Amino acid sequence: METKKTKYDTNPLDPDYVRQTEEVWIADDSGPGTREVKGATREVDSSSNDSARSNIYSEAPTRTFDTPVDSPYPSVFVPPTYSPPTPYQQSPYRPPQVNLKPTSRPVAGIGLPENWAVILPYAPFYIGVVASLVELFLVPRKELKVRFHAAQGLALHIAILVVQTLFGVVGAITDSSIGGSLFKVAATIFLVISMIRVRKGEPHRIPPIGEPAQWLNERIEPRNKS
Repeated sequence: METKKTKYDTNPLDPDYVRQTEEVWIADDSGPGTREVKGATREVDSSSNDSARSNIYSEAPTRTFDTPVDSPYPSVFVPPTYSPPTPYQQSPYRPPQVNLKPTSRPVAGIGLPENWAVILPYAPFYIGVVASLVELFLVPRKELKVRFHAAQGLALHIAILVVQTLFGVVGAITDSSIGGSLFKVAATIFLVISMIRVRKGEPHRIPPIGEPAQWLNERIEPRNKS
């Protein structure tokens, strides 16, 4: 009995290779709806995918240049539009509020209330000179506010005396005392304004006489150093 061969039981070196192969394909494709196979190849039945293959533009991987696009690619020459970042705004520095208004407490060394001790150095008519010297010699260094105004008042009076002396010399040469009189009135008004500002607790620092005032405060040693 001859053993049944399959389509894989073929020898390419056999002269009857082609005929055996055709017989195997025909034997396997027997049945209703089959077509005769000629040779080692056969036609493939048409399916639903043939309609997609017939339209070459249905599955095009890329668009053609003449096809309008909804949103074109952004150009590298046009900067992108975006909202700029919010700049960092540092809150302004606010120094701590210091109460500069003098109180009525007695000042060590002289016993006067502080609100009087700080304004007397700016008193006009040489009263401020005497008050400044007394406070610098008697008030201890721990009373910073009182000694500061005493030294500044003394330096201010010395500057006023120097300028008045110069106006006096010029007036004697020119036989005119108008300049000296005007300066004396202006100096008196400035001293009164200084007293009012210090009394209200407003900062009152005179830069032109800052260094002389500091020198006087450091050089004049108080009798009571505690």
